[in-house]
Amino acid sequence: MSGTLEFWFEFASTYTYVAAMRVEEAARREGIALVWKPFLLGPLFKRQGWDDSPYNLNPVRGRYMWRDVARLCEKHGLPFQRPSRFPRNSLLAARIACAAQGHEWLPEFARQVFRINFVEDRDIADEEILAELLRSCGEDPGAWLARARSSEGKERLRAETEKAWELGIFGSPSFVTDTEVFWGGDRMEDAFAWHRRGGMDATRIG
Repeated sequence: MSGTLEFWFEFASTYTYVAAMRVEEAARREGIALVWKPFLLGPLFKRQGWDDSPYNLNPVRGRYMWRDVARLCEKHGLPFQRPSRFPRNSLLAARIACAAQGHEWLPEFARQVFRINFVEDRDIADEEILAELLRSCGEDPGAWLARARSSEGKERLRAETEKAWELGIFGSPSFVTDTEVFWGGDRMEDAFAWHRRGGMDATRIG
């Protein structure tokens, strides 16, 4: 096994909340180096012809999703409160996370953003809330908000979202090892197993 396993996440995603609360500890148990990769689903949805979350566009699918997420949270012992607004604007939070890639505090910041959204039902686009989370991570909110709003910060998130699309990512959460994509929190263990054995020649599949 070599390299790292990438965890691609969108802060507005319900299923990603469940995965984000579990993935760091699970990867540590497996001895897998994990890289957190923030991106935006909105631009990817637009490329698929959607102007909203598919869970809003398809009410039957949406009702199933909310019940399914509640079941998953009960299964894994996670608190959950259906947010009063879905999906929430994750742009600023994602820019901060993108700028913070490689910093040890990023996973904890990300988990706190997910908690704010899916446990406390607070607005993750609120600058004061994000500043509060940055301070709780021991960071200077002003400095990181400035980075997130800079031209470089904006371009970095655009580039990461474009990279996600080029990798074949269309939803969150997604796990990528080399160029192999596993979509969904229920594919976490499959991604770990693939990564541990060093992948497989794709020409042998199918």
